[in-house]
Amino acid sequence: MEEALLKRWRLILGGNEADGTGVSLSAEESRVDAALNALYDSDRKGGLSGSTPKVSRWLGDIREFFPQTVVQVIQKDAIKRLNLTSLLTEKEMLESVVPDVHLVATLMSLSRVIPEKNKAIAREVVRKVVDELMKKLSSPMQQAVTGALNRSSRRRNPRYNEIDWKTTIEKNLRNYQPEYKTIIPEVRIGFGRKRRALKDIVLCLDQSGSMGASVVYSGIFGSVLASIPSVQTRMVVFDTSVVDLTDDLQDPVDLLFGVQLGGGTDIDRALGYCQTVITRPADTVLVLVTDLCEGGNEREMRKKMISLVQSGVQLIVLLALNDDGAPFYDKENAQFLAELGVSAFACTPDKFPDLMAAALAKQDIGMWLSKNMQ
Repeated sequence: MEEALLKRWRLILGGNEADGTGVSLSAEESRVDAALNALYDSDRKGGLSGSTPKVSRWLGDIREFFPQTVVQVIQKDAIKRLNLTSLLTEKEMLESVVPDVHLVATLMSLSRVIPEKNKAIAREVVRKVVDELMKKLSSPMQQAVTGALNRSSRRRNPRYNEIDWKTTIEKNLRNYQPEYKTIIPEVRIGFGRKRRALKDIVLCLDQSGSMGASVVYSGIFGSVLASIPSVQTRMVVFDTSVVDLTDDLQDPVDLLFGVQLGGGTDIDRALGYCQTVITRPADTVLVLVTDLCEGGNEREMRKKMISLVQSGVQLIVLLALNDDGAPFYDKENAQFLAELGVSAFACTPDKFPDLMAAALAKQDIGMWLSKNMQ
């Protein structure tokens, strides 16, 4: 046991003269050591040298040596530390990587420079991640949103074409008449305004480079929300310009490839556009995903925030929508929002469905935060 622990330390320390372990590695352990050295001791030992074949072999090695969760961390470190981003436009590299959210964000930022012959492979990489996330996140979001809307919109004695027959039958089981083999519907349950969306949701996403993973998750949730008939969902992305991607919500892969990560940030312009598409302020939830680092007119941005809140829009500001921990953000703008009664906070993907349910039911988001974001 002690020898195994020493070997782990030897691999962590990298075999420098001062590592102090005094242990030797087997041939297999030496391969693991070489794979780690190529990344974490790259300055001293030559690293991966930017060669696609060499990087691809290295990716194969780390997949052999480590579980997928560790591979994803190592890949992320490699792209950041060794500047391997440009290699992700090449076929051999795309076929070697293990897909994850951060890789998708990197491919989104490269979407305009990936050669046409390799775009199909890049889309397949993105599709794998999207499909996995849809399986994981779709059902909780649909259940949370439809449950919240059903509870808030249920009405008694509806018109015939608005009757919720399943709930009505359950409520009237005690009125079953054996001689007639039927139920007398003493109480009828239905849903008002069933012919139109009960709520409008606008997802407004900052597509600056630091928001990559948040944009991926937001795109997935946007596609799920767009599939729910009782809400009308709009997707808006922005940097220094604003692009409405609502028409791409049916296919999250198309949606993500429509995002161009990087560039500046003009929240004021984005909020101005959102104001033009909001037609029912009291029935609208606007989710602004941004670090609040405004590159445009900050004074006008704050005015628009005030205007939106006063009009009845439920404004939710997410500093991040990912699992990456505490994000960097503009604290002065966050404080301004707090004084306006709007909480600005980071949210993990697993909490987002419940957050949306609370917002659609017009619950106090501050109270929701105190219960769910300990």
